[in-house]
Parts: sequence; structure tokens; C-alpha cells
Amino acid sequence: MTQTIIAVTNQKGGVGKTTTAVNLAAQLATGKRTVLLVDLDPQANATSSLGVDKANLHATLYDVLVGRVGTSDIVQQTSNKQLFLLPANANLAGAEVELVNLPEREYRLRQALAAIDVDVVVIDCPPALGLLTINALTAAKQVLIPVQAEYFALEGLGQLLNTIQLVRGGLNPQLEILGVVLTMFSKRTVLSEQVQAEVKSYFSDKLFSTVIPRNVRLAEAPSFGKTIFEHDKWSKGARAYKHFAEEVTKRLS
Repeated sequence: MTQTIIAVTNQKGGVGKTTTAVNLAAQLATGKRTVLLVDLDPQANATSSLGVDKANLHATLYDVLVGRVGTSDIVQQTSNKQLFLLPANANLAGAEVELVNLPEREYRLRQALAAIDVDVVVIDCPPALGLLTINALTAAKQVLIPVQAEYFALEGLGQLLNTIQLVRGGLNPQLEILGVVLTMFSKRTVLSEQVQAEVKSYFSDKLFSTVIPRNVRLAEAPSFGKTIFEHDKWSKGARAYKHFAEEVTKRLS
């Protein structure tokens, strides 16, 4: 059974959600820890970020959720022997419709993950609060929320927090907010610091002290099918995600 399941979610797109999920999973998969990255986004960017060709997959997470194959049939080992992937492609978009009529539709992902024995699961959620995200929140023990350092950073987060509360009240009483991480942070702008102060006042000690900077190497790594640690381990982005993973580990323990 899995010990820790983290859902990385924000219903806004373009906030660094997938970048955070991929690189957090990669950094956590060090030492003796085994980590499973779950691509629950029909855009499948987490899948391609790890160098997997999403166009040539014989089966994906979609097939697992609708009961066509077992979880172990699609798990892929990455270039990091401690890091595994549950891949996705565009077919996953159909699961939102098909799951509606299936029994225990909110628990399909939890049931799928029960068959996998790893130390940590990191779920990259879609940028929406539909049935896929509900499945992630029902399966997870912790929620990680990436927030971009821009105007209206907190816009829409009230809806996400309300959804988390509803899931906690009915489907998953153990669900907790692990924390909020600021992404695309620029020390050159007053705006980033203003947003940081605003998020801090809203989330208090739930805000991680590590911020993820705007970084060219971080932005280009997915196009090479690599994590930032494989692409440029000395970059600002790599150093930030290493420190962030250390913070996450401390909170989990």
C-alpha cells in the first residue's frame, strides 16, 4: 500500500502545476524512496515531460479508470529507477463522461492506486474541478497547490478550497492541505513580492518558504522529455525544486 499520496492541483491553467508535479516526484525519488507520478490530465504533459511518447501508448490511465486493464499493466519505469509513471493521453478526457455511470465513480483512482506498492504517489491533476480531480482528492492524503506569482493569484482558489472541504466532509475525511507553493516568481518585480505577501496573509504557515523562480532551463526541460535535474541540475530551477522537495519531506514527516 502507498504511504503518501499528494494531489497537485489548481483549477487555473498555466500556474506551473505539471512542472511542480514532475520535478517534485523526480526529486523525491532519491535514496531508497520509490515514487509514482500519476498523469491525471488529458493534456498528458507529465507523460511527455518524462520522455514518454503519448501517441504510441497501447493503454493509459483512462483504460484503468474505466476497468479495461489493471494498473500494473500500464506502469512505466522512467530513466530514474526509483521513479514510475502512470501515463495518459487525450483519451483521458472521455473518462469524465464515462465515469458518471460507473459504480463508486469517485473512488476509481483510489482503487487503482491500491494495487501499486510505492512510498510516494504524486498526482498531476487537470486544471478543472471535474470528476477526475474529485478522484484525485478522494485518493490523496495531501493537497499541494501551486500558485503563480501574478495578479489575481488567489482568484478561484476559494472554489478549490470549498471542493476540498466537501471531499473531506463526504468522501475522504483524511484529506489535508500540505501547502501552497509560489511559482514563476521574479525577484526583479515588486508584483511577485506583493503576491507573496498576499498569499502569506491568506494561507499563513501553509505557504512554503521556497519559491519557484521564472527560469528558462525549467521552461525548456519538458521539450526534451527530461526533468530539470536531468536537463540542467545546476540551474536556478533545479536548485529551487531540490529545496522545495526537502521542505515537502519535512512537512510529511
